[in-house]
Amino acid sequence: MNEYIQLLKSEPILRRLSTIQLIAYFGAWFSNVAIYTLLLELNVSASVVAFVAMLHFLAGVVQAPFSGSIIDSVRPKKLLLILISAEIFATFFLIFVNSTSDLLLLYLLIFVKMAAASFYFTTEMSLLPKILHGDKLQKANELHSIIWSFSYTLGMAISGFVVYWFGVKTAFILDSLMFVVGFVLLYNLDIKVEVIKTGENLLQMMRDTFRYLKRTPQALHLMLIHAFVGLTAFDALVALMVDKYYASVIATSLALGLLHASRAVGLVIGPIVISNWVNNRRIVYIFIAQALAVWLWAALMKDFYLSLFASVIVGLFTTTLWSYTYTLLQKNIEEKYYGRIVAYNDMLFLSSAAFTSFMIGFLATTGFSLEFITVVIGIGFIIGGIYFSWILKTQNIKDIK
Repeated sequence: MNEYIQLLKSEPILRRLSTIQLIAYFGAWFSNVAIYTLLLELNVSASVVAFVAMLHFLAGVVQAPFSGSIIDSVRPKKLLLILISAEIFATFFLIFVNSTSDLLLLYLLIFVKMAAASFYFTTEMSLLPKILHGDKLQKANELHSIIWSFSYTLGMAISGFVVYWFGVKTAFILDSLMFVVGFVLLYNLDIKVEVIKTGENLLQMMRDTFRYLKRTPQALHLMLIHAFVGLTAFDALVALMVDKYYASVIATSLALGLLHASRAVGLVIGPIVISNWVNNRRIVYIFIAQALAVWLWAALMKDFYLSLFASVIVGLFTTTLWSYTYTLLQKNIEEKYYGRIVAYNDMLFLSSAAFTSFMIGFLATTGFSLEFITVVIGIGFIIGGIYFSWILKTQNIKDIK
């Protein structure tokens, strides 16, 4: 942990961006628990729950083909301020969703909110390799994951109680206020990064990106391997677990918050324990460990308290998989293409997460058990480990160190 503290002390821009991340992510989980609590209170079907979970990721998929080209041609601070403003308004207007007749409004606001959030994330992740290099970049990615996980832990745990005591509307208002604080901190930050002017329009930049991927196949393979982490899109699964197994044991909002928070504990602890041990060869074992953890979760799912324990184990390996595969991609692409490649990478990742959410709902509504669905997700990580092993043997992949 001392390594991350020293990095923040030595990099003032990263320190401010990390503070904004902490505030914004912490606030975001209030609305996340509130949205799913609202859906369950409205007694919507499993397919609606899964569709909302899918929308959280699908929004990023739709805008990704254009966002990368915009990122590579617009100053990052200006773009980040516009995006966080969109998140403020989309989050606040969630207070007007009161019944199933307002579901269309809910879908629209979630789409705008998550499209802006995804765009913001892609902009920031394409900014990091321009201000940090080598081991610092890897640690910054890990730090980003830790902050996300820490915010996720506290946000989910506290928001479960906030929603339980004060209701979903209060959670939406608190979330939007968190984004306002983040906007103020970002507005006062001086980010001096050169924008490489190519003279190309958006369509030409998109074509150039595809030509680059064609002559750099290892970049495409690394994008695909990162997409396997999208299998951890468990929001719909957790909501259905609460509705089926735990509603008679504990309040819905509390169950949602505690389950997500317990997994987030593992997300925080994992990189601190594992990151210095992982390298290109050993990441295959992390894929296998993730599969085993998911299968453990499936076996213990029916018992709420054992499921909390299993959730922690599931989270232990996810952050390392995410941060390491992301850093590998950043390490193996040219600076000119950072924004575009990162955007397409996020598109594949979010497509994987959206597909996972959709299939969870589809399989659940067609009679498959939640345990069976969870086992299938675990098999996906085994396939990911085999695929990454093949990539290392056939592609010229630079090590992070």
